[in-house]
Amino acid sequence: MIAIREELLASGNQCSVVSISRSTVIHDEPDIYHPGSAFQLVRLLLELKFDVLHLHIGGNIPTRVLGLMMACAVFGGGKSVVTLHSGGYPLSEEGKNASKDSLRGFAFRMFSRVIAVNQMMAEMFERYEVGKDRIRLILPFSHDLPDKTVEIPQEIKEFQSRHEPVLLSTSLLEKEYDIELQIEALEEIVKEFPRAGLLIAGSGSLEGELRDLINKKGHSERVLMTGDVDHKIALNLTDDCDILLRTTLYDGDAISVREALFLETPVIATDNGMRPEGVYLIPVHDSLALSNRVKALATQEKREKREKKEDRSNIMAVIELYREIVG
Repeated sequence: MIAIREELLASGNQCSVVSISRSTVIHDEPDIYHPGSAFQLVRLLLELKFDVLHLHIGGNIPTRVLGLMMACAVFGGGKSVVTLHSGGYPLSEEGKNASKDSLRGFAFRMFSRVIAVNQMMAEMFERYEVGKDRIRLILPFSHDLPDKTVEIPQEIKEFQSRHEPVLLSTSLLEKEYDIELQIEALEEIVKEFPRAGLLIAGSGSLEGELRDLINKKGHSERVLMTGDVDHKIALNLTDDCDILLRTTLYDGDAISVREALFLETPVIATDNGMRPEGVYLIPVHDSLALSNRVKALATQEKREKREKKEDRSNIMAVIELYREIVG
């Protein structure tokens, strides 16, 4: 969403963002809105003047999200787009049973265009009987180089200087991201690498529980929870860390994984059946497998990173879709 907005603003367009995430950082800047209730959201949709309404959803699709989808499709006035960011959704029971007669199928068919983030999802939308001419397959990431002029918070810089290897996790602090596993795996990792440290960037409902676990395990000097960080900072952390961790109970594609692979940072991730080539895979919720893989990678000699070029073609594909809708 941030990359789409930046590209639109850079080309002289306007772009408002209405954020309803439970883990949202409040951004005090023009055209960024944080409605506190369904009523405030509906009022915003009525008041804002827009050419295209693009709804981004992830995770499961409970009744309240179905209601949100239908409201956005109606307020979009025939110029609405929806992206379902959960790449693993087609493997869920709802995804496997996708059909024209389901309420989810009805909701998706209300949109002018539907963006699938992988081929499996595009096929699911066809089972919902969304017309092929309205389905677009656009991968949800761009290849951006880190801006090395960005100021990294002093606390993070000091943490990076004290630890080696530096492990990084960037995700919501929610159950499905299994951050607990990373904290537990440190017990084995530090036996071989006593200076190892874990950076956890993100926020969520489990923040208090995870802090308690860190203290209980005696890892307060080895783990730094940064809270939400700006994407430009996160990109630098991904480039500078030794290993990116993506331990999940379930998920699909992940922007953080794609960014790390582009920046040639080693990635250890739970095997969900759809990880891109180059990721080091471990079974779901396997602490020993995670610690062993970290130790194996940390032992290897670091390779010099190659020169790279940015690639924002996926972002441009979304903007071309907007132009197509506007006509």
